[in-house]
Amino acid sequence: MFFERPESGELAVLVHLDFPQSTDPDDPREFEELVLSAGGDPVEFITGSRATPNARLFIGTGKLEELKQAVQLHEAKLVIFNHNLSPSQERNLEAELECRVLDRTGLILDIFAQRARTHEGKLQVELAQLRHMSTRLIRGWTHLERQKGGIGLRGPGETQLETDRRLLRGRISLIEKRLDKVRKQRDQGRRSRQRASVPTVSLVGYTNAGKSTLFNCITEAGVYAENQLFATLDPTMRRIELPVIGTTVLADTVGFISHLPHRLVQAFRATLEEASNADLLLHVIDAPAEERARNIEQVEEVLEEIGASDLPQLRIYNKIDLIEDFVPRIDRDDTGQPVAVWLSAQAGTGIDLLFEAVAEILGEDRINNTLCIQPHESRLRARLYQANAIVSENYQDNGDCHIELAIPRPELLKILSDEQIPLEQLNWVEVMDNLAGKEDWE
Repeated sequence: MFFERPESGELAVLVHLDFPQSTDPDDPREFEELVLSAGGDPVEFITGSRATPNARLFIGTGKLEELKQAVQLHEAKLVIFNHNLSPSQERNLEAELECRVLDRTGLILDIFAQRARTHEGKLQVELAQLRHMSTRLIRGWTHLERQKGGIGLRGPGETQLETDRRLLRGRISLIEKRLDKVRKQRDQGRRSRQRASVPTVSLVGYTNAGKSTLFNCITEAGVYAENQLFATLDPTMRRIELPVIGTTVLADTVGFISHLPHRLVQAFRATLEEASNADLLLHVIDAPAEERARNIEQVEEVLEEIGASDLPQLRIYNKIDLIEDFVPRIDRDDTGQPVAVWLSAQAGTGIDLLFEAVAEILGEDRINNTLCIQPHESRLRARLYQANAIVSENYQDNGDCHIELAIPRPELLKILSDEQIPLEQLNWVEVMDNLAGKEDWE
């Protein structure tokens, strides 16, 4: 640490205030789950209500005395607020309570620091922590705030605070450069998958909705999955085979939460880009959760912030094994398009329906069929090879070549347009039903 603060332990007093004018209050139960996920031991939960936060201490003097008594009674070394505190409020509370004070953002950052396993994840967490810490340097080194004069006491010409800020800026700049390199590597991987016409499906959703359990159920990847918030932090990708579609990449991403700190969204931009560049989003939802509607709304807000709100989306209502007499099913809209799948990743029921729905959505705009190419159409065959659209080919006795295609429909139409080949001229081994829309490229 760059500055001195009271030490903290696991015994924690929790504080949650209700503000009547707040349109989107934080959930106290979720707050307690966050503390438990961080390894804290809540000994008392103090609640209250105020019209507006106190500018100096966030809470009023009466609530401060109640908090002091709770800290002394339980000998707690940590007080956690279910709100975002300003640096000055955090400092003033620590001075009054003589123990460590943590706000909601600091708590989430601590959980992220525990969960990070890969080098990239650790870099992202450190970046978010340093940005958070940079606002809390003032008065941390009060005994070194001024430079002294005299022989042997002259410093480098800057206060300790300025030194700390300079070190922080340097470290933040270094981490950002490393994450830029990671981002370029991810972009290169995405471009390779696009050239090979391999679709990407990303799991998104509220934290602890069951994304990693579903991921393991589909891929048998053995990703860490526990009934706790932010069990998954590092993105994991696996290649799977889907009916009709063929090879597909499935990505498991970090869970979202209400009022996700903006600096976390910035730090995890390289990870979240896997979701914003996917061909299909599987929005995993905790079906039996009381706050289901609110969680869906929070996820939609984050998706909009990362530029993924317009992507095709299929809702996955998970944990139906916790709902009595509920069976897996597919919900469809008025046109028959799948919009939701009800399943249980833990019990493994409804996974076949999920595959069916994903295949319908992705396969609707994808050509998977066998094309007969005659010897004089070798240029078309070369273009299809160039687009990585040929899965296999089989030559016939008369010189014709039967080519098994796997290519997005718009890409095939563009190739035909470039080669000035009429759509009706193609000789399909099987009748196609999804090449309608010739007007798109004429």
